[in-house]
Amino acid sequence: MNQILSQLFNFYYLRQEIQPYDKIAARGLPDKVANSLNKLVVVKLNGGLGTSMGCKGPKSLISVRNENTFLDLTVQQIEHLNKTYNTDVPLVLMNSFNTDEETKKILQKYTHHRVKIHTFSQSRYPRINKESLLPVSTTLSMTGQNSDGWYPPGHGDIYASFYNSGLLDQLIAQGKEYIFVSNIDNLGATVDLHILHHLVSQPNGKRCEFIMEVTDKTRADVKGGTLIQYEGKLRLLEIAQVPKAHVDEFKSVSKFKIFNTNNLWISLAAIKRLQEQNAMDMEIIVNPKTLDGGQNVIQLETAVGAAIKCFDNALGINVPRSRFLPVKTTSDLLLVMSNLYSLEAGSLTMSPKREFPTTPHVKLGSSFTKVQEYLTRFESIPDMLELDHLTVSGDVTFGKNVSLKGTVIIIANHGDRIDIPAGSMLENKIVSGNLRILDH
Repeated sequence: MNQILSQLFNFYYLRQEIQPYDKIAARGLPDKVANSLNKLVVVKLNGGLGTSMGCKGPKSLISVRNENTFLDLTVQQIEHLNKTYNTDVPLVLMNSFNTDEETKKILQKYTHHRVKIHTFSQSRYPRINKESLLPVSTTLSMTGQNSDGWYPPGHGDIYASFYNSGLLDQLIAQGKEYIFVSNIDNLGATVDLHILHHLVSQPNGKRCEFIMEVTDKTRADVKGGTLIQYEGKLRLLEIAQVPKAHVDEFKSVSKFKIFNTNNLWISLAAIKRLQEQNAMDMEIIVNPKTLDGGQNVIQLETAVGAAIKCFDNALGINVPRSRFLPVKTTSDLLLVMSNLYSLEAGSLTMSPKREFPTTPHVKLGSSFTKVQEYLTRFESIPDMLELDHLTVSGDVTFGKNVSLKGTVIIIANHGDRIDIPAGSMLENKIVSGNLRILDH
């Protein structure tokens, strides 16, 4: 396997197999956009918990903007499409055993929205003891001692679970042809009419069965999977598959210029065909973990994008960075809650007042990791329209109407506290030491 992966570094993707978004958009849209939309299903990967941000339950239920959760914004986006074009684009959520029950409860609130919502649950696999190579769990139960014995096996499980749920056949029977799959925490992953039109306008014999949206890599994305060409097929190469000797090469922004956003457009009929032929071939990623009790375990996972090599006429489209806006940390949350973005019909767009299209680099310290604690440290979200870089470390709070510009670094040493006064304007400043503002 390592020999094959080593060889991959001698291959470059072909230009015709990764097309610039502008070329796709230049073809324009048809008069009847509704015809294309009625062939589409939106699928959101909803298996993750909010634990990394200090929240219990499904990550999709965390409030990200104006009290709206990830799920609220998704429903608003699709409802807006359905109302605007008088269409019937449904939403499908792939839950895991961690998120299924709570997600189903919350879906009742969308009963009167103009969007049909379906769910299916992905598989659960047993964790493997790293030493004995036996399952950690001794029974099928998921309670008590066995609760740590199971895991959802990555989003590559979507194909088998979708097919086995019966929902795939149901949607095909309704005339649906393509799914648009994305992570529910990627707020940039909205339905793009130009990419959809490109898919449905191809002649039958040359129909593209799989599109992966990629975007230009920056130093913040060096771990992201990339597209390569090997044995005449596009393939997804993840950092976990790269031999240690080649990791630095893989991270090179000059050699591998793009990375996978995990926004994917996939043919329903092709998924059905590949599942029934048992031809869905994805590389297995070995993911070592340590459980809370200190036990070392192995998880075997697959990635949804890894199946690209199984589909006919697969294509990569190099999309604008705006289509990749993931919220993985409170640093990301600060960006999307700020005036850098405006919210309309569930979609976030960069403010026209921002003079350059790149987002600032924000790094909040460990005192901000949990959402609840993060929220208590801001009386209001600062003005960040002219911010390039923000680093905050230690016990720091922000008063109302603070404005941050250029590069701002705020460091409170251990035992010290810094309160940024209300109305402050910090431009290219380093603030350190101790600054307390006390009520009197």
